[in-house]
Amino acid sequence: MKKIAVFASGSGSNFQVIAENFSVEFVFSDHRDAYVLERAEKLGVLSYAFELKEFDDKASYEEAIIDLLDLHQIDLVCLAGYMKIVGPKLLSAYEGRMINIHPAYLPEFPGAHGILDAWEAGVPESGVTIHWVDSGVDTGQIIKQVRVPRLPDDTIESFENRIHQAEYAVYPQVIKEILHD
Repeated sequence: MKKIAVFASGSGSNFQVIAENFSVEFVFSDHRDAYVLERAEKLGVLSYAFELKEFDDKASYEEAIIDLLDLHQIDLVCLAGYMKIVGPKLLSAYEGRMINIHPAYLPEFPGAHGILDAWEAGVPESGVTIHWVDSGVDTGQIIKQVRVPRLPDDTIESFENRIHQAEYAVYPQVIKEILHD
């Protein structure tokens, strides 16, 4: 059976959906105080957390992550709100085995604020993209996308909520497809 690790920086709602649908070997957070770590504990999922500032450089930080991935023999890394750019060391070790979910319909609105950027641009729809991780920011080969309309009575909160609901539906589907290839 293929082993999954999930990387998250914040609340971990996508991690929770993944962990409720699949056996997750561990969750990693780049913030020691991230809520995702509490979610992991409640779900009985092993967790690790350390921060870039604890290392001499990004290469050393990523080497520690690779050591964890290799120790657990991870087949697929699922980024789920992991807000660090994957550097060359980690990418070279896990390229082709690392996917990301992005809360916009790429290539529209890449980067850290996809939902807010789409909202402020006044677009009639945005969406969700799952893609392979490459050396760019949200530029990897697209695996699956879904559109999410902006409704006339939407607030930023209702729009964001519908995008998150789309994420929770589509991410497990994609993971299942990848694991069964």
